[in-house]
Amino acid sequence: MSETSDKKVLSIQSTVVFGYVGNKSAAFPLQLHGYDVSTINSVQFSNHTGYGKWKGQVLDAQEVTDLFDGLRINNLLNFSHVLTGYIGSESFLKTVGDAVKEMKSRNPSLKYVCDPVMGDNGKLYVSEALVPVYRTEIIEQADVITPNQFELEQLTQLPVETEEQAFNAMNKLHERGVGTVVLSSSNLGDKDIMLCLASIRQDGISKRFRIKIPIIPAIFVGTGDLFAASLLTWMDKEHEFKVALEKTVSVVQHVIKKTYERAIALAGPENKPTPEHLELQLVNCKTDIEKPYVIFEAEEI
Repeated sequence: MSETSDKKVLSIQSTVVFGYVGNKSAAFPLQLHGYDVSTINSVQFSNHTGYGKWKGQVLDAQEVTDLFDGLRINNLLNFSHVLTGYIGSESFLKTVGDAVKEMKSRNPSLKYVCDPVMGDNGKLYVSEALVPVYRTEIIEQADVITPNQFELEQLTQLPVETEEQAFNAMNKLHERGVGTVVLSSSNLGDKDIMLCLASIRQDGISKRFRIKIPIIPAIFVGTGDLFAASLLTWMDKEHEFKVALEKTVSVVQHVIKKTYERAIALAGPENKPTPEHLELQLVNCKTDIEKPYVIFEAEEI
């Protein structure tokens, strides 16, 4: 189990003024565990786009280059971890890939956790130009990657319609050098169950895991960001990957459950909760994030 006193995370993803998505969803859980978190916001919006209306700014490639230059000239590119989530432009993503490569050359023990946010349910919500960048520059740097089912297909150009196909696709990422692949969500279970699948390959040893998660009938935003940040934390703190995976899934599910219960209460009987009602209750789940009670066990396959 590692100490966090010298652990510094650079988290590069979106942010919002109101609510919890992107860096707002990732930084707080990491800070609760003692990590020093520095953030670069790929976009800054008033609220997440699920509301239907929003305002804000998008950081361009030159602006992120300027930020990296400022860190570089002050010798501040000394991070133990890099975490990336939503990035909206090809040039921005390439800049990030180059920066991670540079940081790894300075610190070979740096761990890069990548949530390759590209789309879901068969649709891209970023430009197609980002996909080949993820397939090349980003995969080559990533130590841990957390795609959903659609993103795993995009990364590997393989079908992922069965559990066997999912693990075949994960193997392709292992062959590219990614040590840990976690399929954070999929519809490979039955209609009421979501499957989380994981595959690790290190020191010549391969292991596969499966967790079955009951589906809660609501749309939550920011859960993938919370998942990736929690996985970074527990993989760093726990000796056994199985335990790290169980704690990660349990954190997310505790937060979702409490968020849903509160949303139903706020909406009132027979009413559908609004996006505001369904904002993740991270602060109210502080104890669950710090010391999660494991409610879902991972079975080794």
